[in-house]
Amino acid sequence: MSNLLRLREVRIYKLAIPMRVRFEHFAAERAVADPVVVVLGATAPFAHLAGCGETLARPYVSGGTPDSVLADIEQSYVPMLSEFQATNFAEALERIETLPTILAGRVVTAARAAVELALLDLACQAYSRRPADIAGWMGLPGFGAPGCLRAARYSGVVIGKSKAKLQWLLRLQRLAGLRDFKLKVAIAGWEERLDWACQVLGPALARKTATLRVDANAGWSLAEVADALPLLEDRGVCALEQPLPDTHDADLGYLAEQSSCDIIADESLLTLDDGQRLIAGGGVKIFNIRIAKNGGLMPALRLARLALTHGLDVQLGCLVGETSILTAAGLAFLEACPRVRFVEGAFGTWLLRRDVTTRTIRFGLGGRIRPRPGYGLGVTVDAAALDALASRRVRVALG
Repeated sequence: MSNLLRLREVRIYKLAIPMRVRFEHFAAERAVADPVVVVLGATAPFAHLAGCGETLARPYVSGGTPDSVLADIEQSYVPMLSEFQATNFAEALERIETLPTILAGRVVTAARAAVELALLDLACQAYSRRPADIAGWMGLPGFGAPGCLRAARYSGVVIGKSKAKLQWLLRLQRLAGLRDFKLKVAIAGWEERLDWACQVLGPALARKTATLRVDANAGWSLAEVADALPLLEDRGVCALEQPLPDTHDADLGYLAEQSSCDIIADESLLTLDDGQRLIAGGGVKIFNIRIAKNGGLMPALRLARLALTHGLDVQLGCLVGETSILTAAGLAFLEACPRVRFVEGAFGTWLLRRDVTTRTIRFGLGGRIRPRPGYGLGVTVDAAALDALASRRVRVALG
């Protein structure tokens, strides 16, 4: 039987998924998740398989919107997919690696991520591989299964505008065994929320059995950061994420000298070139790598390799509203990456009112999570859920 893998169709879904909790930060506020999902169908002998990928677009993160991502996939990536073919896993990876991250001078990492993940999922199923197997093919020393998946522990979040709700949700997460937490700052009332959080976490922070980091989402000026640092340090905050806009990355080295908080790069970190620039500039201690933001699993692993090689830490981040498709991609990252400091996401239907896979993926007690069985990403898309949640859908027949 032929092992030729070719594509029969591409389906693209722009979704609107109600969330159980409203999230806000400096750049946005949302109560509805808006992922874009790509589903690929293959020709015989793999016609029974479907590859799925997902992304979320944020103008203030990767520069795109759900509509622009859908247009880029339909107009630019679909013609590439029509020419995709492979006869073995290595050949499939060679084709996948050529997917561009720049189109017409624009960085399109969000669109690339959805397409890359769908192709990886399909190719891994077709050739009986797990996504973490790509680390060997990519030539990343020290990367590959089992990675840090068994040791990784997912983080909790500090949310809630009232003291009662914030502390109730925080105590609930502590009862579930979570030990690492993040709070959004650079928004009205953040100082009060920090105090409320520390009333719950304070003893654990003092014993170093819990950690608290904050995220400014590029919302502060250098002077505003300087004003905030004494309070952050007094409350035991260990890390400060994206304190300044990316136009002020040159100030991060100075900022790091003034603070005991480790600086995390997020919105400043899209491509490998960004990673090299940030390392050269100094100050950054942690790369926040988000698969949707950084263009897929392959670029994410390369960024992780760059960070670890230069003595930096890695945070596997997420974008609010990810479904179990991107959660599964995150598990693949953890199964390939040898070390992470913080891990975000995997809230599943604790956050979303409905998932798009037949079984949702969520972390368990202690923030731990089990590897997915089988090949590919290990999830099956729920066609009925995709149709019900889609605000727009596109189907393109190939060949």
